[in-house]
Amino acid sequence: MHNIELIRGDITNASVDAIVNAADPALLGGGGVDGAIHRAAGPALLQACKQIKAVNNVRCPTGEARITIAGDLKARYVIHTVGPRYAIDPNPAALLARAYRSAFRLALDNHCKILAVPAISCGVYAYPLAAAAEIAIGTSADSAFKGLSIHFYLFGDESFAAFSAALARHKNAQTR
Repeated sequence: MHNIELIRGDITNASVDAIVNAADPALLGGGGVDGAIHRAAGPALLQACKQIKAVNNVRCPTGEARITIAGDLKARYVIHTVGPRYAIDPNPAALLARAYRSAFRLALDNHCKILAVPAISCGVYAYPLAAAAEIAIGTSADSAFKGLSIHFYLFGDESFAAFSAALARHKNAQTR
């Protein structure tokens, strides 16, 4: 299995090629990880997001990703991806996997090697942590993304425990 790391810490401090942002469809900043990334990046990130064409105030549909400059962050890019709202969007598991895949493909297309990635959809979008962690780790381990070093930045003990368990299960399944 290629390089997947779990880090307990603040994603806005990551020195990486790209930080993946768990964004909302308007890409105008919000709460949680999205708000923290926008605050740390400064006004240049919001201006870059506003340059992305919106259709009915949607700059990035659920399951897709967009890339911008990173402003004041220690990264070259921010890759914004929109995960599903767990109890609202149809087929949330497929949409969550698609959000991760879209972000990872965009990273590879832009010659990124090291990514900082949050637990997408696990905040206000209410995706259950254990299920989201399985999807995140499984998608990250796909051979299509072997050129990436994926560092999951996890906030809080519960998130870290869920992702640690998912990573251990995935590693055990690989060795059978």
